[in-house]
Amino acid sequence: MAQRKPRYRVDLVGLQAVCETNYWRLLKLMPGMHDHSEHRLHVEAQDGQQQVLQMRVLERCRYTSTLQLIHQREHEWMSPPSMEVRLYHDAGMAEVVAAYNRRRFRGVYPYPNEQMLQPDEKFQLNQFLGEWLGYCQRYGQSAHPVIIQR
Repeated sequence: MAQRKPRYRVDLVGLQAVCETNYWRLLKLMPGMHDHSEHRLHVEAQDGQQQVLQMRVLERCRYTSTLQLIHQREHEWMSPPSMEVRLYHDAGMAEVVAAYNRRRFRGVYPYPNEQMLQPDEKFQLNQFLGEWLGYCQRYGQSAHPVIIQR
């Protein structure tokens, strides 16, 4: 008799850790987020191609902000995903709320499903965002001078 794979359970602590890290990475990459509506970061890829991470503020509220992140390459034959990220300033967390023309990701999806989403799709998207932002932190150059206030 074949054993069934155990059902996926949300790793809430892991998801929160990823979202907290993404929040602080976004604040470092876009230090003037509260004053400016757009910021561009130039990143040279390992293949020598120039890439741009465009961060645009879509919405500012008292406790939240929503950013649109667009990753552009010189050659657009394969376009990386753009995504919307909601920052929760009171909790110090950032969460992907839209990507791949989808909005609102559930914590767990049954598998298989019609959209072919992974059971932990929400976690994977936020983890991908973290890897992407970490890469931009290491290899990016701001299109505008960054002013450090002491």
